[in-house]
Amino acid sequence: MAPRVARRARGARGRVRGTPPAGARARSAEDWWWDRLAPSGSGYHLLQSDSMLLVLPGPEPARARAHRRATRRAQRLPFPGSRAAGAKAKPRPAPAPAPPPAPQQELDPGWGDRIPLEILLQIFGLLVAADGPMPFLGRAARVCRRWHEAASQPALWHTVTLSPPLAGRLTKTGAKAEKKLLASLEWLMPNRFSQLQRLTLIHWKSQLASESCPRLTFLKLSDCHGVTPNTLLMLARACPQLHSLDIQHSTVESMAVVSFLEEVGPRMRKLWLTYNSQTTAILGALLGSCCPELQLLEVSTGINRNNTPLQLPVEALQRGCPQLQVLRLLNLVWLPKPSGRAVTPGPGFPSLEELCLAGSTCNFVSNEALGRLLRGSPNLRLLDLRGCARITPAGLHDLPCQELEQLHLGLYGMSDRLTLAKEGSSLLTHKWCHTLRELDLSGQGFSEKDLEQALAAFSGTPGGSQPALCSLNLRGTRVTPSTVSSVISSCPGLLYLNLESCRCLPRGLKRAYRGPEEVQWCLEQLLTSPPSPS
Repeated sequence: MAPRVARRARGARGRVRGTPPAGARARSAEDWWWDRLAPSGSGYHLLQSDSMLLVLPGPEPARARAHRRATRRAQRLPFPGSRAAGAKAKPRPAPAPAPPPAPQQELDPGWGDRIPLEILLQIFGLLVAADGPMPFLGRAARVCRRWHEAASQPALWHTVTLSPPLAGRLTKTGAKAEKKLLASLEWLMPNRFSQLQRLTLIHWKSQLASESCPRLTFLKLSDCHGVTPNTLLMLARACPQLHSLDIQHSTVESMAVVSFLEEVGPRMRKLWLTYNSQTTAILGALLGSCCPELQLLEVSTGINRNNTPLQLPVEALQRGCPQLQVLRLLNLVWLPKPSGRAVTPGPGFPSLEELCLAGSTCNFVSNEALGRLLRGSPNLRLLDLRGCARITPAGLHDLPCQELEQLHLGLYGMSDRLTLAKEGSSLLTHKWCHTLRELDLSGQGFSEKDLEQALAAFSGTPGGSQPALCSLNLRGTRVTPSTVSSVISSCPGLLYLNLESCRCLPRGLKRAYRGPEEVQWCLEQLLTSPPSPS
């Protein structure tokens, strides 16, 4: 009896001190922080060490973590038969009924599908015009169905440039990538190239399915080797609208080009060539009226300069290509075939608007050859004679063109300046001062007084109208500060002025000026700077 009473007294004293009765485990601070930082079902778990406590996303689902916590709580329950086990458990409130499931809403397709197809085509068209259709259209087609539909429109694939990866490198990776590109091209050509108009092939060695490009008008072969006559001939027959061919910097047999020109015939409009030993046969076909409607002819040297002179009969070219509008013989040693006494004057180029005979070294173009070439060309707008040191102002004054807009007479790299003309520049400006927009006199040997008279023509234009001059290159000339100030004040539309290496100008002003702000700054400096001692 006494031991039982003693045990009851000890239990009473323990309850007074605040300790829970046996079998009822009190909630510890650790459990409270555990539920506070990582509540059940939140998908997070705790990592505890001696100096830190981390809350990390749980790698396992929340149900597994809740099951693990329930197992730990079950292990802490009192054993069966104890007093706490016999105690009556407090009734728990019934769980609240689960809310009814919300009706499932359709997924938002995104803003890309809400753009009208017409607007999307206009946006894609601007991007294609700036950067080309590839690789943008291929990537855009993977965004969504609407974008795939827009990127699949053949109208966006009107200009394409194809170049195999790692061009010029014989590697296994490059060969695999080229095969992959060819496989993609086999699918693209019948599905995307139905409205292709301009095609550029760079380092291309494979055949092209020309029947898939019925609207092709322009073909450029850059650094392409091994082009067979059958390839160009098939293109000419399968593409009835093809009228422009650019084979510069490519190795193409002359017979292949001649066969192509004969097949295309009157519809040929533009031709770009690189001068080599096989160019003579191609020019011979043009002289024989193979392409009577040709409008542009450009012959230039490649990277490796060719010093072999090019003899071009002017009168025969005028008869073979009477509709020529642009003629460019760039960086060539051009020897005009002598006219002779028995040769009748040619009909000229009535539609010629641009003539470019620029070269980096001295050529043999004279006033007589230039007069034969521009005979009957009143509509000339651009004349580029850079490097033609034998052309004089008197010879230019006798040309039949009256509306010249761009005149380039710059001499670059000329060491012998004793033979250059010292006067006569006023003949050029007084004839074309009302139409000239660009004038290049760099390196010319005109005197200070002659340049002053020439540039003074822009201050007294007929009718009192402002001159159209917007670009003036006086690099290396003897122009004076007063002449420069006068031409800037007379030409408010001047946007480019080159005064490099002008010995008569003060220091700090011998440079190129771009934009109206810089040109006006130059004028202010010239007006405020003290005159240089004579």
